[in-house]
This record gives sequence, structure tokens and C-alpha cells, in this order.
Amino acid sequence: MRFPSRQPAVASLPGVTGTARLDRRTGSLLRRLRPGDVAVVDHLDLDRASAEALLERGVAAVVNAAPFVSGRYPHPGPELLAHAGVVLVDEVGDEVFSRVRDGAVVRVDEGRVLLGEEVVASGRALDADAVAALMDEAGGGLTAQLQSFTHNSAEFLRLEQGLLLHGEGLPPLRTRLEGRPVVVVAPGRDHRQDLRRLRRYLRDQRPVLLGVDTGADALLAAGQRPDLVVVGRRGLSGAGAAGEPAHPVSDKALRAAREVVLHADRSGHAAGSERLDRLGVRHATATASGSTEDVALLLADARGAGLLVTVGAHATLEDLLDQQRAGDAGAFLTRLRVGPTLVDARAVSQLYAGRVRLWHLLLVLLAGLLALAVAIAATPVGQEWWSSVSGSLSDVPDWIQGLLS
Repeated sequence: MRFPSRQPAVASLPGVTGTARLDRRTGSLLRRLRPGDVAVVDHLDLDRASAEALLERGVAAVVNAAPFVSGRYPHPGPELLAHAGVVLVDEVGDEVFSRVRDGAVVRVDEGRVLLGEEVVASGRALDADAVAALMDEAGGGLTAQLQSFTHNSAEFLRLEQGLLLHGEGLPPLRTRLEGRPVVVVAPGRDHRQDLRRLRRYLRDQRPVLLGVDTGADALLAAGQRPDLVVVGRRGLSGAGAAGEPAHPVSDKALRAAREVVLHADRSGHAAGSERLDRLGVRHATATASGSTEDVALLLADARGAGLLVTVGAHATLEDLLDQQRAGDAGAFLTRLRVGPTLVDARAVSQLYAGRVRLWHLLLVLLAGLLALAVAIAATPVGQEWWSSVSGSLSDVPDWIQGLLS
């Protein structure tokens, strides 16, 4: 009989004991993690999205071959893990991947990774206070990141001015967007919660629903069918940039969409397009550099969308730097391009009071008539009128009894 490799923590030994799961790509590792596991990664500057995904999997410890905080920018990922009580050890080096077998039971204690009594890797143990100190130091690296961001913005504008100014490379759509509100759902921070807050807006306004990669699955989970799905390499294959958590969009979402647009790079190559062909999903192609999220926003804007409501989109400077997208200046320039029509879902949920319905008007009318009746009843004429009416009403039971006899 084969017993499972996962074992409970040994109470008599210090530290945290769990099953080691190893992968240099955090996104690939997430699919195999179970509660109580020890995640072994190679992730420089752990971002918020990866940290939240690790917390959702219930890991007991995270061992990082690279530094959690390099000093380039204060990424909030390690802070989230530390405050949640996850044991953190970084800078253990690449040797951990050759000395620890995936599925082995390891113990993490005071910066050491042990197999039985043997120390197979050691690094820097980080608690909440140590992470906070590193974050303060990393704040000084923000200036350099902003300078790099400015340079990359100018380079992106030079390469993609046709896309930004005239919509070059964007396909025509069967779905009519001109003058209509469009809700763009992208996989991002709290996108499912923000989508739930928009239920009244979606019910009243009937906007065009545009899913970006797995944002299409979020729409289906909320009981909504996507009108349009814009999908790229990451959405089709589940392969994101190094260290990013990534999941492929489901076949169900691709088939349910009324229209699909495939995001290809400037050469026209689109990794994962064979999946659409295999599913028999007809699609148009958008040729552009930058992220699929940015392409979706530019496409909706170029086709005349009246209002762009973003759900889960990267909207702030912290988001852009946290996602390590300083080199992808298209996000910043895209928001400048679509700025007059762009609004975040959280703002909509706070400001939108809902459409006035017929029963609302009837209720106001009934309240007004009731108030008028009370006012009239308080006058001598009203009291005389009520006396005559009540007298007539008192004869009604006798009249009904006479009809029945």
C-alpha cells in the first residue's frame, strides 16, 4: 500500500514541517500546491498577485532562491505573506532545486531547510519586522524605476504611435460598441469582488461585456455571458512572464463568447492560436505589442465605446510597478489614450444609484396620494366627507348579506 507523502507537522521539532513543492515559475507551482505545503520558488521581488495566490493555496512556508525584496521597488507581496504568518526564507541559492526532491517532507526553521536532520539549504529568515525594514529601504529605488518607466514610455510611443493614435493593427468587430458602455474584466486584484458589486449596473445598463483572458471565466462565474473575449498567449497557454501566476482561459468561456479576438505580437505571431483552431472558435487577430489588457482597452476605444468600466485592471502606479511592468510602458500610454472614457468599477459601484423603475414612480405617487388624503381629512370639509363615506360603507355588509340570502 502506498501512503501519501504529506505528513503533519511534528510538534516536538521547531519550525514548520510540510511537503516541498518546487518550481522556478511561481505560476506553474500554484497549480500543485496544497494547504500546509512548503513552496520553493525562484522569484525576485515577489508581487502582490503571486502572494495572494500563495495565501489562497494555504502554504505554510515559502522558500525563495532569490531575494523577496531586491531594493528596486517595495513590492507588497512579502509583507502580505509575513502578516499572514507564513514562514519566509529567501536567498537560499539555486542549490535548493537540486538538493530537495519535489514531494519530500522538509522542515523549515530559522532560515534553514532540513531533510530529516540534514541541512540542505539555508538563507535569510524574514519575519514581519524584517520585511518592513526591507520595504523601507526599497522605497529609495522608486526614483530609478520611474526614470526607466519614462524612457520606456518614449520608446513605446515611437514603436506604436500608429496603434495609439489611429488604431492600426486592430480588427473590425461584429459586436457593436459605438456609443455603448463596455465593461472590461481582466484578471487582477479583487476582480471577482468588484464584478459582484456591479450587478445592479449590469442589470440596468446592459453593457457590452469584454473578458480579457481569464476575465471571461470570471464573467461566466458571475452568471454573465461575455460578448467579446480578447485573449493572448498567457490566456491560451497559461504561460505568463517569469514568476507570474497564470491560468489558461477555459474552453467553456471561449466557446460561450459571441466574438473572440486573438492578440498577436507585432510580427503577427500568436502563441496558442492552435488551441482556438482545435476548438473550432472563429477569431479575428489584433497585432500589437504590449499586454492583452491594453489591447482590449484600445480596441474598445477605437470602436467607439461610450464608457469603459474596468474590472481588475492595473490602474495605479503601484499596480504597474508591482506587476513588474515598468518595461511595459504601454499600460501608462493606453490609459492616457482612453482616459476620457475610462472609469474604475469601484467608482461605478459607489456612484451608481440604479435606474428609476416604474414601480419606484408608482410608490412615490401612492405616498403622495396618501399624504394628500391625510391632509384633506384634517380639514372640516374632509371630516364631513369622511363621515358620509363611512356611513355608506357601513351599509355594504347589509347589502352583501341581502344578495346572499
